[in-house]
Amino acid sequence: MAYDHYVAICKPLNYTIIMSRQRCNTIVIVCCTGGFIHSASQFLLTIFVPFCGPNEIEHYFCDVYPLLKLACSNIHTIGLLVIANLGLIALVTFVVLMLSYVFILYTIRAYSAESLSKALSTCSSHVIVVVLFFAPALFIYIRPVTMFSEDKVFALFYTIIAPMFNPLIYTLRNREMKNTMRKVWCCQILLKGN
Repeated sequence: MAYDHYVAICKPLNYTIIMSRQRCNTIVIVCCTGGFIHSASQFLLTIFVPFCGPNEIEHYFCDVYPLLKLACSNIHTIGLLVIANLGLIALVTFVVLMLSYVFILYTIRAYSAESLSKALSTCSSHVIVVVLFFAPALFIYIRPVTMFSEDKVFALFYTIIAPMFNPLIYTLRNREMKNTMRKVWCCQILLKGN
């Protein structure tokens, strides 16, 4: 999405050429392959760890850190690999996304006020969702394997709240949705006034 926004705002006349079906398919394949490799590496990191004792994870879902907390052996090396896998992927993805928006901001500084407003409106919703997702994920995964009580709350942000806000934020940007919401609010105000 960040690349799509970059091309749409910084190179609008070449958008259809740059964002061809082949390029879109390539982006989807790369994302799916990266996700598969990331998931497979997490699976391989945890499958060979011996577990003993209680088999209940004190978390909302089966995440890597709470799972490693149940391990019987020394998990220092695995913890470093988890940081390298999860933390590094989250950090690199976040930095790449933010760099794309820095390029966009650099490009639109010379735009007219109306175009600048439209470009910022287009990007702001995506930046909000990106920050809501990556800030808690980075807080959890760019540190040694430790569990804090706050981790459950932060996990809610990147597993439930950010995905829930994503369609809501993009829906509220839709002109038809805005007009319908105004009509509903105006009718409620008029009904309360009577």
